[in-house]
Amino acid sequence: MKLGAENRRQVIAVIVLSVVLIGIVAYEVMSSFSTNASTTTSYSSSPTEPSPARDVHGARRSASGKKPRLAQELDPTLHLQELAVTEQIKYEGSGRNIFVAEAEPQIPLPEKNGTTDHPVDVVWQPPAAAPAPPIPLKFFGFASHPGEPKRIFLSKGDDVFIAGEGEIVDRRYKVLRISPNSVEMQDVVSSGAPQTIPLTQG
Repeated sequence: MKLGAENRRQVIAVIVLSVVLIGIVAYEVMSSFSTNASTTTSYSSSPTEPSPARDVHGARRSASGKKPRLAQELDPTLHLQELAVTEQIKYEGSGRNIFVAEAEPQIPLPEKNGTTDHPVDVVWQPPAAAPAPPIPLKFFGFASHPGEPKRIFLSKGDDVFIAGEGEIVDRRYKVLRISPNSVEMQDVVSSGAPQTIPLTQG
């Protein structure tokens, strides 16, 4: 009797372990199947990208409606003649600055150089100096003796001066030249032009 009971327990344990093992295997298979199905669904039909449409014959079309070219229709041959033609094309442009929204206005060039037809020579002349004020002296006689250098009498108001050629009168008037009827003098302070003072009679 003991032998039959032990065999029975072993059979029950084997059955329980088999059921547990079958459950684990079934769970792993179902989880991997659900993962593969979700991945395939996400790649095949994305909610943001529409599925490509098919034409009447069942060929797929792109979103723009154009039928995609098959791999057999693509020509991988390198056409050297077409490349040579494109290399000879030179870009000249339209003269527009691509960094400016609008083209710059064209400024017309002047037809002439800006000079008049008959140029006039302008000669610069210094402004005329203002005439020097008259020397306030009177020449009324001679004070020299025969054989002596000429000396003259000059008066300014109540003052009387005796001077010869080259001398200074009243600290600013120089006697340049004495003549029988006049005397030539110059204002050395203002550096004016020489002035002639006539001989006053009486």
